[in-house]
Amino acid sequence: MATAEDRRETDSGIEVKPVYSSGDVQDLELELPGEFPFTRGPYADMYRGRPWTIRQYAGFASAEETNARFRYLLDRGQTGLSVAFDLPTQLGYDSDDPRAAGEVGRTGVAIDSLADMELLLDQIPLDEVSTSMTINAPAALLLLLYELVAEGQGVRGVQLRGTVQNDILKEYCARGNYIFPPRPSMRITTDLFAYCAERLPAWNTISISGYHIREAGSTAVQELAFTLANGIAYCQAAIDAGLSPDEFGARLSFFFNAHNHFFQEVAKFRAARRLWANIMRDRFGAENPRAQALRFHAQTGGSTLTAQQPENNIVRVAIQALSAVCGGAQSIHSNGFDEALALPTERSAKIALRTQQLLAHEAGGTDTADPLGGAYVIETLTVQLEERAAELLERIDELGGAVAAIEQGFVQGEIEDAAFRYSTEVESGDRVIVGVNRFVEPEAEPIELHRLDPESERRQLERTARVREEREAQAAADTLAEVRRVAQSDGNLLPPMREALRARCTVGEICNELREEFGTYDAQRSPV
Repeated sequence: MATAEDRRETDSGIEVKPVYSSGDVQDLELELPGEFPFTRGPYADMYRGRPWTIRQYAGFASAEETNARFRYLLDRGQTGLSVAFDLPTQLGYDSDDPRAAGEVGRTGVAIDSLADMELLLDQIPLDEVSTSMTINAPAALLLLLYELVAEGQGVRGVQLRGTVQNDILKEYCARGNYIFPPRPSMRITTDLFAYCAERLPAWNTISISGYHIREAGSTAVQELAFTLANGIAYCQAAIDAGLSPDEFGARLSFFFNAHNHFFQEVAKFRAARRLWANIMRDRFGAENPRAQALRFHAQTGGSTLTAQQPENNIVRVAIQALSAVCGGAQSIHSNGFDEALALPTERSAKIALRTQQLLAHEAGGTDTADPLGGAYVIETLTVQLEERAAELLERIDELGGAVAAIEQGFVQGEIEDAAFRYSTEVESGDRVIVGVNRFVEPEAEPIELHRLDPESERRQLERTARVREEREAQAAADTLAEVRRVAQSDGNLLPPMREALRARCTVGEICNELREEFGTYDAQRSPV
């Protein structure tokens, strides 16, 4: 038994024993992969049948430059697209809005209108690739733009595959990129569910994200519990809107962080599947195995990357990506080693891509399902994470569910407390960060950084102005008025928004109509 002096814990406060044995897993019963509750994976043959999708996240400056990066990655073996949008786009502002000044194209690609989306996806066959879009408050608008571009390519909605993040609840509790208050935001989310069920049946309508919760400083247990609590809220909202849990549940996906503690992360992914399978069956009555089986994308931990000795991050990313492989992820993004300093260069993006290819083709990553299943430490940690997350889920239920817990500030407070504990441990040296508080170097390592073209913002503003000048003004005005009219009713907002985008209205113009109708959310003045 470990003494107080050598006691070791994960960030969730779970003690890690010096050794595990069969006595720790006496009642262990392992189902096969593809069998309820899917602890060992959602598919029977896992990566033997289909390797995970290599989906490297990319987006910066203009649509043209991001398109070039997408094609660069696809040419080198990437198997799916993942779009990063800039901050103004994420907040529903056009690039020429005064509030967007200096932020256009900085943290992702600027998309103001159909003209931008056409350039972003130029020469990319949308019937052959799957695409993930990390967008939340205006997620419906970006998905509609994607659909309109596909129509222009002659690709039908039933052929489109991909995921739109569309997870607004985690914005209120962890990330802050919201526009409207929670309840009208939930309406738009469920409108998107219904729209895709009819027009884009193969599209994953939401990626319920624990990634940003973990990036904000949560523990692994909190990441699990708060993510699944948000998933419960979306399911209940969909059922209240008349949708079947067996149908919309099959189109849900999740997005988790692959963090530093390798064994805890593998166990976390396994616990997530087991928890969600029981939630869907017991709470919502889902009988469809595809609705019960949690599928997820994983991204390596951006917050774990260090500006000091940045090449250490190559190793961190490889370990984290391996945890996602051993945990059974359906798609993975591995970060560039220079991302603590700037957007990734082509060189660092290629190293990140090659990391996944090495795991798949040299490390045996696709050979067997759940390779660590049955290991004493993994099975013990899986049970402990499941139990602690279930306790936290019960607490959220007592508060009235995820939306109420967010409105009361409970979730935010828990994450803030965990983040403070972590930073205190790093500052004191109790938690070792190699190259930061131990094994430091006297001189910073020189590193080539990605530089944005200073002219890209000007070009973006000119293109958006040109769109407004060349469109049919009355048609644009009429479609915006229809968006407002439907917002005042209980109709589905996506059809009128699609027609407004087709008429070359901008993302910002449509969001402004909804701001006028729904109001905006201000965390400083809200009861949190």
